[in-house]
Amino acid sequence: MNKKPVVGILMGSDSDWDVMEEAGKALQGFDIGFEMMVTSAHRTPERTHEYTKTAAERGLKILIVGAGAAAHLAGVVAATTPLPVIGVPLSATDLKGMDALLATVQMPGGIPVACMAIGKAGAKNAAIYAARILALSDSGLAAKLEDFRIEMAEAVEKKDQALQLRLADL
Repeated sequence: MNKKPVVGILMGSDSDWDVMEEAGKALQGFDIGFEMMVTSAHRTPERTHEYTKTAAERGLKILIVGAGAAAHLAGVVAATTPLPVIGVPLSATDLKGMDALLATVQMPGGIPVACMAIGKAGAKNAAIYAARILALSDSGLAAKLEDFRIEMAEAVEKKDQALQLRLADL
C-alpha cells in the first residue's frame, strides 16, 4: 500500500495474521493507509512501547490491536499512547477467544479500549470502526462508508428476493 499510514494494526503473534489481515483488507477497501506489525506485550515489551510512544508523531491516528489468550496487548498499547485503541480478541486457546474477550473488554477506568467481536468479524469491524472515526473529519471517506452501508443493505434485499422466489416454489 502506497498511501501514508494513518492506522496501525498490531498483533501479538504471526499466527494472528489470518484474522488480522481482515482489518487490512477492509482498510484497503476504503483506501485508508495502514501498517502492520507483530509485537508482544510480554515477549517484546520494549518494542511495543517504542511503537506506541512514536505512533502519533509518525502520523498514525488509530491503533487496531489483536491478541489472544491473556490478551494484554491492547491494554498495554492503550496505556502508552494517546491514540484511540480498538481491540480484537482472538481465539488462541481452548477457551475459543472468551479469555481474550474478557481481557480486552475489562480495562481499568482511564485506559479505554474499544472491543470488537472475537475473530475475523471483529477484525473487519475494527477497520470499519476506525474508518468511521476517520470519516468525522473526511467527507470523502464518509461518502465511501455510506456507499458501503447501502451496498450491504442491497445485498440483503437481493438475498431476500431469492429466498422469496424459493419459497414460492414450495
